[in-house]
This record gives sequence, C-alpha cells and structure tokens, in this order.
Amino acid sequence: MAKKIILDCDPGHDDAVALLLAHGSPEIDLLAVTTVFGNQTLDKVTRNALSVARVAGITDVPFAAGCARPLVRGIKTAGAIHGESGLDGPVLPEAAIELDPRHAVDLIIDTLMTEPAGTVTLVPTAALTNIALAVRKEPRIVGRVREVVLMGGAYAAGNWSAKAEFNILADPEAAHIVINEPWPLTMVGLDLTHQALATPSVVERIAAVGTAPAKFVVELIDFFAKAYEANQFFTAPPVHDPCAVARVIDPAVMTTRRAPLDVELNGTLTLGMTVADLRAPAPAGCTTEVAVDLDHARFWDLVIDALERIGDPS
Repeated sequence: MAKKIILDCDPGHDDAVALLLAHGSPEIDLLAVTTVFGNQTLDKVTRNALSVARVAGITDVPFAAGCARPLVRGIKTAGAIHGESGLDGPVLPEAAIELDPRHAVDLIIDTLMTEPAGTVTLVPTAALTNIALAVRKEPRIVGRVREVVLMGGAYAAGNWSAKAEFNILADPEAAHIVINEPWPLTMVGLDLTHQALATPSVVERIAAVGTAPAKFVVELIDFFAKAYEANQFFTAPPVHDPCAVARVIDPAVMTTRRAPLDVELNGTLTLGMTVADLRAPAPAGCTTEVAVDLDHARFWDLVIDALERIGDPS
C-alpha cells in the first residue's frame, strides 16, 4: 500500500525534485503540499510549488501557503543558491490549480486528524515553522503521525555556518520544538545529502527520459550546479530534499543510526547546530535517528523511475 505523506517545502531546486519524486513514485500517496519561507520568500516559493505542480500534472492534491517568517528571528533566504525567483534556470509555467484557502498549519492539522492514526508521514524539507506551529496548535497530531522524515541539520559540518545547516538555522526555535516531540523522527542531514550528487552521468540519464518534466529537472540541475560550484565549491551539486522522500519510499536507500538529537539555541558560533549524541548506543526509548550513508545508484534509480512514470503531462 502506498505510504501517505504531507510534503512541507520551500521550492527551491531540490524541493522541486522532491515534489516530482513524491508525485511520480507508486509507493507514495501525496496527501498535501504546504509551503513555508526559506529558499526564498513565501510568495515566491508558493508560486514555485504551483509551477512544479503544472510541470508534473498534479491536479488533485491541495497546496497551501504557510508561515512567512520564523517564530522568533528575522527571515533568512538562500537567493545565492536558488536565485531571485527561488527556482532560477527553467522557464516557470503559470499555475493550473488554485491554492487551498486554509493556512498550511490548518491543512496539516486537518489532514492528520482526518486520516487514520499512524498512517501519515510528515516530510518537511524546509524551515520547520509550519510543523512547529501545527504541534503547538493541535498537540494531538504528535500521536497520530506515523513518523517525521525531515531534510535538515547535520551531525558534522554545516553549510550556512560551520555547524548549522540552512533549514535548521532558518528557524532554530521551530526545529527545537519539532525535534523534541516524542514522535519517531529521522534527520536526513547534510552528512547524507552531500552524497546525493547530481553527477554528469546522472544528468545524462535524466535527459534521456526525454519528457518535459525531465527536461525541467535538467535545467534545474544546470542552474543549481553553477550556483553550488560558485558558493559551496561542489563540482556536482548535492540534491538534498529528494533524499527525505526516498527514505519514505525505500528505507533501504540509506542507513541510519539511532541517537539522541537536539538543537543549539544559544551558541555564539553554533546557533542552529543539530547535536547528535553518537558516543554510545542510543538509550531505550530514543525516538530520533540520523541518516548516515546513501546508496547513490538506488537513490537516482528512484528519481528517474518517478520521472518516467510521470511521463509528459503537457
């Protein structure tokens, strides 16, 4: 049976690929897509999400806009990586569907309270503001979620600072709330996603699919690669966010390690650091784990299979 997910995102090049993977995989039942500030401002990333829906032919999934700023701090965006639009590179089509009138937080709550308990996985690939506010508004959702598989954090080096990854640093207080709730949670952080490189051979395979969505992904990766080389010094860009979706589709695509996890809120040099205690086996009752190693070939097989299944909706 397909696994039900809510994708909470801020498209963003890698979020766009994550959305295509979720839509195209027969193993995923995409219940809702919600947006939050992050890679760009809320209005831009929401527009981008609707454009990707048009590319993929998504017409029967509710999309809702959420929080435009963090809980406490000023807003950070990642224009240096994702461009002025948040999705620079390809020509973005106009939306073909309307936004759900609900706030993203309410769509998340309504979906979790309507679906049977233990059947829906939350897949946040952005700042965790929407998820944190949903928990605060309706605490009962914690016991109803099957698991949380988030893209964010790192147990070693960060990318937006020496120790902090962008999604967590964008709203560390929200991340602290989400990571400290007693639901099963897997952190798919930079330690894993920096292995998900879109190498030239991967791009060739995507181009060979030959459809408009595949061409769209090639154009995304082309811009993303140049931005990553200029700003993060990668010769092939890591495509972070689809890794979280891939974990839900096929847990064997990566190895994980159970470990206590928390978020640093006070450090001068370590604000937003995700601190994983890897000193010993996790204590009984630990509900958090961190992703460690990626099966690169298996991961890209999932993405390419999804693109093939989407076909050419236009």
